[in-house]
Amino acid sequence: MPESVRIVDLRSDSVTKPTPAMRRAMAEAVVGDDSREGDPTAQRLEQMAAARLGEEAALFCTSGTMANLVAMLTHLKPGDEVIAERDAHLLRFESGGLSALVGAIPRGLPGTAGRMDLGQLEAEIQAGNRHRPRTALVEVENTHNTAGGTVLDAAYLDQLCDLAHRHGLLVHMDGERVFNAAVALRVSAKDLTARCDSVMFGLSKGLGAPYGSMLCGTAEFITRARAMRQRVGGGVRQIGPMAAAGIVALETMIDRLAEDHANARRLAEGIEAIRPGLVDLGLVQTNIVMLHTGPLGAPASEVAAKLTAAGVHCLPMDRHVVRFVTHCDVSADDIAYALGVITGNI
Repeated sequence: MPESVRIVDLRSDSVTKPTPAMRRAMAEAVVGDDSREGDPTAQRLEQMAAARLGEEAALFCTSGTMANLVAMLTHLKPGDEVIAERDAHLLRFESGGLSALVGAIPRGLPGTAGRMDLGQLEAEIQAGNRHRPRTALVEVENTHNTAGGTVLDAAYLDQLCDLAHRHGLLVHMDGERVFNAAVALRVSAKDLTARCDSVMFGLSKGLGAPYGSMLCGTAEFITRARAMRQRVGGGVRQIGPMAAAGIVALETMIDRLAEDHANARRLAEGIEAIRPGLVDLGLVQTNIVMLHTGPLGAPASEVAAKLTAAGVHCLPMDRHVVRFVTHCDVSADDIAYALGVITGNI
């Protein structure tokens, strides 16, 4: 690619660079051994994360995938069944860890904008017997990545948790982007997670930190989860510098997520103006825009490659869907530039 080509990286909100405040905090962090006496900066981050969600305790994990895995290892035993929306990150993008490492059995249900039908969910619950596995847990994703960053509101989540708990099931939320959901709905993250038995949220997506996700729940759950994190190699030593960046993320990066949402809306509406029907504007609720390439007569891989070569980096999600994700390193001017590139290439 010629050096003169301007780059607007919309592949993911995980491509962000640490802010100057994060870099200073990382350089100055007080550290300890998190696998022995504890790292004081990581402990502070864990206390902050738990308070943000109204939980008793939290655990710093290296990634969202690890946090989800640790939660499943802590909640489940081999042979238990987990129900999730069929395109959930847990089922599609976590290398089969639910089955390979936990020994649990996934059951994917169809969803609309990432939302499972509660009647169907209840019908799929199994008490378990000598022939069939016991349904033990329901997993929800908020926001839902492959649905386009769509949100699950508190009313729906309350109904889902009521249903699950009535049948003796646990509920785990993959809330990697739960603060995006909270900002979009204009509620606190606590409102969206209050009824869940455990919650994971990310620091390295929209919040812009270079590393880590937090697993939150009761003190008893987190004590057991900490042992499971060690089992899968997540016991890091002087974790303070990375935890310090997470503290800055929680302190400074949540409210500004509204800017990312506004930029995603600008992008979606701009694409709609260029070529109507490529974007479902009703699904653009946070910082993700899905472009459907079927009407263009080209596969997503071809469209993404053409846009990337022109300087707008994006991600083919499947055969006919290209994903754009806005984040703190993308400005309104970048969106205007990206729309110009898209105009000339689709």
